[in-house]
Amino acid sequence: MLPLVLIAILVLGVSCVLYGAFIERRWYRLVRHRLDILPADGPRSLTVLHLSDLHFLRRDAKKSRFLAGLPRADITVVTGDFLAEPEAVETAVAGVAAARGRLASWFVLGSNDYFAPKPLNYFAYFRRTRKLRRARRGRAPDLSAQLRSDGWLDLTNVRLELSLDGLPIELLGLDDAHIRAHDLRVAPRRAPDRFGLAVMHSPDSAPESAACGYDLIVCGPTPGGRVRMPAAGAVVTKSDMPRRLAMGLSRFARAYVHVSPGLGTSKYAPCRFLCRPAATYLELAPVSYTGSADRNGT
Repeated sequence: MLPLVLIAILVLGVSCVLYGAFIERRWYRLVRHRLDILPADGPRSLTVLHLSDLHFLRRDAKKSRFLAGLPRADITVVTGDFLAEPEAVETAVAGVAAARGRLASWFVLGSNDYFAPKPLNYFAYFRRTRKLRRARRGRAPDLSAQLRSDGWLDLTNVRLELSLDGLPIELLGLDDAHIRAHDLRVAPRRAPDRFGLAVMHSPDSAPESAACGYDLIVCGPTPGGRVRMPAAGAVVTKSDMPRRLAMGLSRFARAYVHVSPGLGTSKYAPCRFLCRPAATYLELAPVSYTGSADRNGT
C-alpha cells in the first residue's frame, strides 16, 4: 500500500511541475480593479496598466502578442525585470511598445535588468539570509536608453510633480530594494495636495511610501510568489512583506498597494503554479462616485 501512495504522490508532483512549466506560465490574463480614489474635482476616470517582471527572452512571441492585444490605458507602468537575459533588450523594448500609455509611460528597472541571471537553487529562498553572489553586469544602460528614446520616462529614485489629464500628481519612483539600490531620501512628499502615486520594483519599499502619504503604490512581484499552494498562498517570497501580501491589492493605511503577479519567469526556473501570469488594469475614479472602492474582474 505504501509504495502505491508514494508513486501516486510522485506522479502528482511531476504532473504539477509539467502543468506549471508548459501551461500555466504562458496562460496570460488581464486582471481589472476599479478604485474610487481620485480627487472629486479630478478627471472622471484614469486608467493605469501595470506590468511587471516580463522576463523577456530573445524569442518571446506569445508574450509580445499578449501585450499587443491589451486595451490601451492612459498610463502604463512597468515595475522592473524586463529581461530574462541581457540579449533580450531589443525584444523587450519592442514588446512593450504596443502597450504604451495614451498620456504617459513610466518604468523602473529590477535586478534582472542590472545583472545577468544565474541558476539558483530554489531552496536557497528558504534561508533567512543569503550570501551576495557575484554576477555579470547586464545591459541596463542599453535598456534604459532604448526605452527613453521610445517615449518612456525613467523613474529611478526620483520624485516629480506633473499633471495628467488635469490631475496634479506627485510621482515617486524607487529603484530595486532587493539589491539595496532604492533611495528613500526622495520619498517624503512635498506636495500632499496632489494625488500621490509611487512606483517601485520591490514591495519592501511600500510601507515607507504609504507612511509618506502616497495614495496608490504599484510594485513588482515577489519571485517566490510564482509558486503558491492552496490555502497557504506563496511558498516563499524574496521580500520582507507578509506572504499573504505577496500578490494582489491591499491597503496600507490610506494607500492602495498593488503587487503584480508578473508576466514572466526566470529562464532557469520556467514554472508557475496557482499564480497565473497577469497584466493589471487599474481603473481609477473620483471618490464621489458611488459603489465599492474595489471591483475585481478578469
